[in-house]
Formats: sequence, C-alpha cells, structure tokens
Amino acid sequence: MRFLIIGIFVVGIGVVWAQGPGKGKGGSGRKHQANQAKPLNLLPADEDPPAKSKVSISRDGTVIDVQANGIPNHKVGAFPNRGNPHTIEEQDFDIVFPEPKQAKQITWTMPVQGQPPGGPPMAFGMTLDGVLMEAGSGEFWNGDRRLGWNYDAIGGAVSLGLDENYAHVQPGGLYHYHGLPIALMKRRGFEEGKHSPMIGLAADGFPIYVRFGYADPKDSDSKIIELTPSFQLKKGERPAPPNGPGGNYDGAFVADYEFVEGSGTLDECNGRFCVTPEYPEGTYAYFMTEEWPVIPRAFRGTPIRLKNEGFGPTGG
Repeated sequence: MRFLIIGIFVVGIGVVWAQGPGKGKGGSGRKHQANQAKPLNLLPADEDPPAKSKVSISRDGTVIDVQANGIPNHKVGAFPNRGNPHTIEEQDFDIVFPEPKQAKQITWTMPVQGQPPGGPPMAFGMTLDGVLMEAGSGEFWNGDRRLGWNYDAIGGAVSLGLDENYAHVQPGGLYHYHGLPIALMKRRGFEEGKHSPMIGLAADGFPIYVRFGYADPKDSDSKIIELTPSFQLKKGERPAPPNGPGGNYDGAFVADYEFVEGSGTLDECNGRFCVTPEYPEGTYAYFMTEEWPVIPRAFRGTPIRLKNEGFGPTGG
C-alpha cells in the first residue's frame, strides 16, 4: 500500500476566512485551541436566498463557459449567524472551464505539508447552479497557519456557521459548499442506489458526481455501487504544543488524514476513469463521498482559479 501524508501547510490567503483575512502570525485572527472533532450543529436551511439563482451554461466543443450570480436554487440557512458573520450577496461569475486533460502530476487544492508552498488554496469546483464548492477552511490551531494545523471545515472542532447544505458565506457574500450539497442533490434527482447525476464541474474541467457509480468503471451495465475514498485517519496522537495541538488524530484537522492506496475505490483525487450517463465513452470523473474528504482535495487535470485571492469571482 502507498501512503501519502496530506497534512496541509499553507502560506498566503486561506480559502475561507470565517472572520476575515488573517492577522498576526499568518493565521486567521482567531486563536483556536480546540483539538477534538465534534458532531456538526447545522443550521436549518429554511430561508429564501436574497436573490433568484441565475446561471447560463454554454459549450464550445470540450470547453464550457458558465455565467452565474452564485445564488443557489434552494433554501439556505440564516446568515449572518454566530459562527459566520457574512451576508449572502450576488456574484458575477463568467468562467471558461478548460478542456479536461490528465496532467503529468496532480495538483492539490492546498499545498501539501513538506513541499514548497504554492499559491493560495483553490476552490475545487462549481455546481451546475453556479455555486462554488470548496474543501478547506481558513481556521488554524492557535491562529498560526505556519504550523500547518488547518481545521477541517466539517470536523466540528470549530463552529463555522454551516447550514444544512454544509454551506456558509465568505467575505464578499460568496455562498459556497464545504460538504455534500444536499438540497442541490435532491433537485438534480439524486437517489440512493442509482448512478449519480452530474452535479458540477471541477476547476480542471472534469465532471463531478456524488457517491454512486458503476461497479465496473468501463461497463454501464454493471451494478451500481457506492464509491469510497482511500483516506484514513492516522493512528496515534498529534504533536503536543507548541508544535501541534496534541490529542488523538480524530478528524478535527486536515492533517489527521492520510491517503492509503487501495483502501477505497477512488484515488487520491477522489476520482477515477470511468463511463457515466453523461460520458458514455468514458472520462475521468470526481465523486463526492459520504466519508472524508467529501469534496476532493486534488486535481487530476490542470485547474484554473475560480475566484481571485480577495474572495470574489474571477474575471471571464
């Protein structure tokens, strides 16, 4: 088995700052001391968003252009709230997704610990409703991102004010998902035990599905199975302060997990090469999963940035 430690070490701006850009020691401005994962306390999604969802998708060969205002076509939680001080606002997305091609090496949405830091963390993809999907949070143990102990957005150690769609709001009003977009899945016709409908596009142009696919990746007549990630919690305890938060590896932090090749049906990008209803000739496809990482943490192709470093949309 091949093990890949994916503890994250980040310099630069974080993906999601629940309380605004970092301060001090390169951290989020909030010096969290929590080191235990907890069940999420999700807010009821029973409010209408502040505007109607608008999205236009056009295709030119293998290139897809998405214009959207970033507003979901479903009810949302109450924002601002105690864990998230921001208000949902319309965005101005005009994104030309690249032709999907396998790259020579994968690209992580956040720099991998032990490797030279890259640019700011990346949004993973966009739903067909024009709402971004992001894996990472901008919260770090002791407020210091240099140590690499990034709180997992759905680990529950730090409250980020997520609603029942595992979503909340960035500075600038950007509503975005950190986990399974439950209401969107229902609206797209997702059903347990059936092949997932396509729900979005990754930043490298490959399609995104949820949980269920064909048992034989090359055979659409094979039975439907739930696809599983190949990430597992590490065993033992984290480094003790001041070099780490201490406590058992339990999912509170991104660095609590490691990739164990062959332990699931999906690769380190939470995807595989396969046929799907939309791509009967075959494609590489990502699958959001029930278990961590839920939203993939790496790209098989070459991604573009779906938003700028100031949390707003990218240009056309």
